[in-house]
Amino acid sequence: MKAWILHGVGDIRYEDADMPQPKAGEVTVAVKAAGICGSDIPRIYETGAHIHPLVPGHEFAGQVMEVGEGADTKWKNKRVGIFPLIPCGNCTACQKRYYELCRSYSYLGSRRDGGFAEYAAVPEWNLIELPDSVSYEEAAMLEPMAVAVHAMRRAALSGTDTVAVCGLGTIGLLLVMFLLEDERINPLNILVIGNKDFQKQTAVKMGIPENHYCDGRCEDVRTWLMEHTCKRGVDVFFECVGKNETYAQAVDAMAPAGRIILTGNPYTDMGLKKETYWKILRNQLTIAGTWNSSFLHSEDDDWNYVLDRLAGKRILPKELITHRLALENLVDGLKIMSDKTEDYVKIMGVI
Repeated sequence: MKAWILHGVGDIRYEDADMPQPKAGEVTVAVKAAGICGSDIPRIYETGAHIHPLVPGHEFAGQVMEVGEGADTKWKNKRVGIFPLIPCGNCTACQKRYYELCRSYSYLGSRRDGGFAEYAAVPEWNLIELPDSVSYEEAAMLEPMAVAVHAMRRAALSGTDTVAVCGLGTIGLLLVMFLLEDERINPLNILVIGNKDFQKQTAVKMGIPENHYCDGRCEDVRTWLMEHTCKRGVDVFFECVGKNETYAQAVDAMAPAGRIILTGNPYTDMGLKKETYWKILRNQLTIAGTWNSSFLHSEDDDWNYVLDRLAGKRILPKELITHRLALENLVDGLKIMSDKTEDYVKIMGVI
């Protein structure tokens, strides 16, 4: 088969590779679509992966072709999405079924071979069957959509909340998509903050009023949020950037007893000025982290929440796919994201 193989930092090659053979409890999936995640870029070009050589890619979907020993033969030929985190099953988090918080996990595309290939070996436990109404491209976006939903559900939103989303990359825009779909949230109570004209265009196309978009490059975010909330502040602030500046902006812009959901991976060490810390205390703010997504094989987990809305066409993530590339051209998408040469949201490899 053909695969993109990472041999070291910056050394990724499209080359022949052995077909993966499913071990006990695994299946072999013919990959049909694979999305590039922002986390793939530093892994490939800056830090390297946990092991080399490695096939990157953790956002993918496909069809089961082979079933290994002990895996249920019902999966043969099934169309599937794939939860990329492989929990150990033994740690405290796993015992509580917080698999996303596993302390000794493996991970497709970073700790073992993933989906930037024609075929991938996947544990049966990590499969989710796709309804006919869900395309492979949509299924390859299940993982980032579930991450966005996990953050949203951590906020315990109510119908009266005013919500701000700061940072309109893939996760931020998907979060906006799910907030707009949520019947509990008044769309006029959603405010978004970005730093690119393309982000504004995308948010407006999704249904955000133009005057509910703040360009952080040319406006003071706190002043803008206060003007749009009659000086009350926002009840929930999703920080999807991961910088000290936006973290402090979140604290500054909160209503009393507000909730800040830290969603963006940190760019650098994070610190707080004394005056910012005081505001957390004096406003009794709740600050919550969010990590990955819940996958429990049950209707109330994040993945099934997303799949239900996908199947019912209540959300349309395909609208966020800006580039479609054949597998052999996937490196072009990696370079676009690394060098920022073009506007993009989700770059999708299609096989």
